[in-house]
Amino acid sequence: MAEITIRPLAATDRDAWTPLWHGYLTFYKATLPPEIDAITFGRLTGGEEPMGGFLAFEGDKPLGMVNWVLHRTTWSEKPICYLQDLFTVPESRGTGVGRKLIEAVNQMARAKNCYRVYWQTHESNLQAQELYNKVADKSGFMVYRQPLG
Repeated sequence: MAEITIRPLAATDRDAWTPLWHGYLTFYKATLPPEIDAITFGRLTGGEEPMGGFLAFEGDKPLGMVNWVLHRTTWSEKPICYLQDLFTVPESRGTGVGRKLIEAVNQMARAKNCYRVYWQTHESNLQAQELYNKVADKSGFMVYRQPLG
């Protein structure tokens, strides 16, 4: 594999980001209407929201993406970073792309003086957990949710 480069997601990256975003949704057996894709991309790149992302490339080929959200926490005066979506194309898994994307989020969060970075994954995503167990501590918390409409 050639050199992997990571760079911040920009408003001009819609064509690179969208197939990765759809790959992420497909992986989790989810679908969203196109207008949600547009809203999400706009939030990530518009500079108005405490959100952003990074893309991984091998040359011009997009290999992965990560989206993050900053928010307040009751545990610190500092913000906290939620690494919300991480996806790499299947052929790049196990090559270091995911780790580099996580490192990019960590570096950004440090620069923004965040308290910590956290994320979640599905219990069936064993390949991702192999990486996550190497780079972070498993919190032991379970996620509950209630749909509101």
